[in-house]
Amino acid sequence: MTFWIDTHCHLDAGEFLPDVAAVRARASARQVGHCVLPAVAVSNFAAVRLLAHEFSDSYALGIHPLCVPEAQDADLQALDAELALRKADPRLVAVGEIGLDYFVPALVQSPMRERQEYFYREQLKLARKHGLPVILHVRRSADKLLKHLRELAPQHAAGGWLGIAHAFNGSQQQAMEFVKLGFKLGFGGAVTFEPARQLRRLAAQLPLQALVMETDSPDIPPHWVYTTAAQRAEGQAQGRNEPGELPRIAQQVASLRGIPVDTLASATTANARDALPRLKVLLP
Repeated sequence: MTFWIDTHCHLDAGEFLPDVAAVRARASARQVGHCVLPAVAVSNFAAVRLLAHEFSDSYALGIHPLCVPEAQDADLQALDAELALRKADPRLVAVGEIGLDYFVPALVQSPMRERQEYFYREQLKLARKHGLPVILHVRRSADKLLKHLRELAPQHAAGGWLGIAHAFNGSQQQAMEFVKLGFKLGFGGAVTFEPARQLRRLAAQLPLQALVMETDSPDIPPHWVYTTAAQRAEGQAQGRNEPGELPRIAQQVASLRGIPVDTLASATTANARDALPRLKVLLP
């Protein structure tokens, strides 16, 4: 039977609050057998953990770069404490979502640029301390992310790290540098847009063992869910991205690669278990 892992979805988002159980049930009905729920701030650590346990999914704990402007140094201490407290929880599979965002103008300017780097480095150190993979936010920041990964690499694994470069959108050279360091690369709704030529080339040409599938729901909707500003102005409602969209997204990736969709499902499931080893206990 086809089995998909959505390696990145935010079921705790407000968009899902009214009907999260129905959302997860729809995903299950479409063979999305497991979801990884990354935190974005200390304030939602409990939410992702409780949802992961409720739906037999898994979670990651971290402070998202977009949340750094509101974060305090004490939040890093809280993350450290929570990682220690949940150490024996097999559903805690990574530190994330962490990284750098050089797309939002306010985050590129000093002092926030340096503040982002500080939070990223400190969370890499915590992942190393607690022996966990990392789930990375990569937006116009691949080279800087790679620099810190190389500097702080743990010694326990080939390449030094395990984890996922989520919503990867860099160059092929950058992609292979992440792979060399031990990462898998997350592909989701953005790959369904025909104008995203470079991303679609990556999805087609990268080694199959480098890919994992994700939705980032409710963000990064596929083209059949997305509505333009002009369409919204005419009264058309914005569609909602959900984990249940993953198989249709994956069909497009399989088509780009010229392989059966079941082959992609098997490979990306195995890749996710390699990137996040605690999944091997949860999904033997």
